[in-house]
Amino acid sequence: MTTLASGTAASNADKDDLTRDALTVLQPGFTGTTAPDWLLRRLGEGLASVGLFGRNIASPEQLSALTAQLRAERDDVLVAIDEEGGDVTRLEVRSGSSYPGNHALGAVDDVELTREVASALGRRLAACGVNLNWAPSADVNSNPGNPVIGVRSFGADTDLVARHTAAYVTGLQSAGVAACTKHFPGHGDTAVDSHHALPRIDAGLPVLQARELAPFRAAIAAGTRAVMSAHILVPALDPDRPATLSRRVLTGLLREELGYEGLIVTDGMEMQAIAATYGIERGSVLAIGAGADAICVGGGLADDETVRRLRDALVSAVRTGELAEERLADAAARVRALARWTTAASAREAAGAGSGSGASGGSGEGGAAEIGLVAARRALRVTSSAPYTPLTGAPYVAALTPVANIAVGDETPWGVAAELARLVPGTETGGFAGDDAAAEVLAAAGPRRIVAVVRDEHRHAWMATALDILLAARPDTIVVEMGVPQAPPRGAPHIATHGAARVCGLAAAEVIAGE
Repeated sequence: MTTLASGTAASNADKDDLTRDALTVLQPGFTGTTAPDWLLRRLGEGLASVGLFGRNIASPEQLSALTAQLRAERDDVLVAIDEEGGDVTRLEVRSGSSYPGNHALGAVDDVELTREVASALGRRLAACGVNLNWAPSADVNSNPGNPVIGVRSFGADTDLVARHTAAYVTGLQSAGVAACTKHFPGHGDTAVDSHHALPRIDAGLPVLQARELAPFRAAIAAGTRAVMSAHILVPALDPDRPATLSRRVLTGLLREELGYEGLIVTDGMEMQAIAATYGIERGSVLAIGAGADAICVGGGLADDETVRRLRDALVSAVRTGELAEERLADAAARVRALARWTTAASAREAAGAGSGSGASGGSGEGGAAEIGLVAARRALRVTSSAPYTPLTGAPYVAALTPVANIAVGDETPWGVAAELARLVPGTETGGFAGDDAAAEVLAAAGPRRIVAVVRDEHRHAWMATALDILLAARPDTIVVEMGVPQAPPRGAPHIATHGAARVCGLAAAEVIAGE
């Protein structure tokens, strides 16, 4: 009788451990600006991570209260966010970022500036209770037509991307926030957005080793605590499965060949590259089996039912023998190890701040609050065939607006109009797209000088045509390119900001206003 009871207790304990491990490897999202009851309950059951998105953030004070609410349930919870600065911001989703993104930092090419910006951003995250950032992007933007990376990349030069990736990791983690370098093994040479379909990179192994993998080697050498996998098919590495689901890529290449020992996180499993081909349950089982340690889900599917489905899929896979229990336990152990690191790093940061030994984030040109604007000003490139003729009156700002990719989203404002209106009262603006854009701009602007704001002109034929017409009719039109400045500069003058963060718009507005 005693033996039976003991065996039953052991069996229940094993079941509990298995269920807890399955919950531990999930990084789910939720809706609302306070934690729902189901999420708090799951934290008590073993969930160890929570992902935050723009919908969860209203203010720094609210975010701090939210993370405190999560920590009251589990003090070592990993609170993750997709905060790249630049075009991809969650902290400032409704106003635009105070920090330029990677492309602007790459344009400056000052690794110390990159480190300072990442450190300042990290301190802002840490102050709000966020301890894991799904950044930086280490992708080499070698394909100018890339629809999803673009200004999220430091650039198209491998060495430049590698040194700035390392600097970013170092800066972010100096603030006690774990970096998650993405999108392994490199999403830069794609023409398809993995939010919509499965991209394919047909580069050979020598090219991949020299180009795509170099920034990840640099990130690993810099001590990145996490790496995010990409939902891309790279036949030279694995002809059958996308990187997120590939043991060859995650275990053979990342773990064994590159010697990486930290946490491997998947990109969002509800993205169509996985959801439409494998489904999120089977995809999650395959990802853990391949070597991933944490399943990111919640950008689109953000409810308790999703958590339950993925938990049960993992438990079932272990019980049927499809997934080794040791692999799931190892994945959960890596999640807990990162949680311990963030807890210790947070304590060190608090002690440093309390003793007055914390880094100020200053650069000599401005303190932590201003380093983003300093960087944005330095990233600006102004091209003009003649001296710039300053404004003599309030201009008309025409935003030639492409469809935003899902990573950036369409809720974050961009452009120069709001910032220019503060400097030049009376400035008016409108958004335009399509074949009739130029005619509509000319009609709306009337006699006012036109400021045409574009984003990746080289990728949008209608945008290039609109600029042709505007410049022919109004040669004094100022052109502001807030995407990748791939098209030849034109305008009076042409201003390249290398990104659409709020501070990039302010830096351009200062030039336009003659300040």
